[in-house]
Order: sequence, then structure tokens, then C-alpha cells
Amino acid sequence: MKRFRRVAVYCASSSDIDPIYVDAARAFGSLLVERGYGLVFGGGRVGLMGQVADAVISAGGEAIGVIPHKLRDLEVAHQGLSELLVVDSMHARKTVMASMSDAFVALPGGFGTLDEIFEVTTWNQLGYHSKPAGLLNVNGYFDALATFITHAADQGFVRPVHRDLLLVDADPRKLLDRLEVHELPDIKKWIDRP
Repeated sequence: MKRFRRVAVYCASSSDIDPIYVDAARAFGSLLVERGYGLVFGGGRVGLMGQVADAVISAGGEAIGVIPHKLRDLEVAHQGLSELLVVDSMHARKTVMASMSDAFVALPGGFGTLDEIFEVTTWNQLGYHSKPAGLLNVNGYFDALATFITHAADQGFVRPVHRDLLLVDADPRKLLDRLEVHELPDIKKWIDRP
């Protein structure tokens, strides 16, 4: 079993969402502390981002935010964190978050959340790192995405060996358990060459 020091969490900055997602975000933050993991996240105090961080802080855990200058005011930077890093761009934010984390979990969110979790998953595929990634499938939120990934694999756009690079589970404890034991494929050659 892997021992994570920190888990990056990607999720919505929107607050106009069903309370079931808020409750799940808070529960996930508490679970991270229970497991002894620090949180790395987007640094905002709004939406699910703020809920995860607040739960981590309330439980006495480490919460590190990484936010670009441009979004510091828009996402309302969280002021109660263990550390808040302000960076120059979204690219820098993603790089810093990835370098500080041992695993990645996406909770429900929009385009930004999907961009971030797919980027770290692609980095696994390309061998830039080997850190497990997963989707916390709250209320079936990621069902259609999981179906699409299977469809992409069935159509040959995702190789069978890469199909499970992004784990999906509705139970947060099971998701973390699976991430802790997940063995990423060691692919020396995966691009067909003419």
C-alpha cells in the first residue's frame, strides 16, 4: 500500500449546486485528515474548493492552496490555509499542484476540474509521473464520463492498458483504498510508429 503525504483535489468553484455535493466535499476533506493526508487544492474559499479546505482545517489537517494572481480575487483566495501559494498562471498552478501531490482526486466540477484531472492522467499515460488519479463519483455525477472513457477505449482511442488510469468510485474510502494500491502500467512503447 502506498503512503500518500498529500492528495490534490480538483473540484467546483461554484456554490450554486445541490447540497449533496457540498456534504460530499466536506466529508472528503475530513477523510483526508483521518487518513493522515494533506490537501493540495486550487486555493479558493468558494464552492466545493472552499468546503474541502474548510473541512481539512476544521479537522486539524494541512491545507495548501495554489492560486494564480488573476484568480486570487475571482475565486476569493482562502486566508485560513497552512500555506497559500500565488503563481503567475494556470499552467504554473497545475505544475505546482502536481509536484506537491502524491495522488489526485476530482470531485464534481466543470471544465476546469475536468482539465486538471485529465492533464495529470495524461501525464501518467506519457510517463511524466506515476501518481494515481481518480474521480469521486458523487450522486452519479461522473457516470456519463466513465461511459465515455469506456467508449473511447472500445473505439481504439484509449488503449486497453490505459483504460483504468483514471479510477472511478462513488465511495470515498474505497476510492482512496484503490488509489493506495493502484499499480500504473509501465509502458515502454505505446505509440504506433509507421
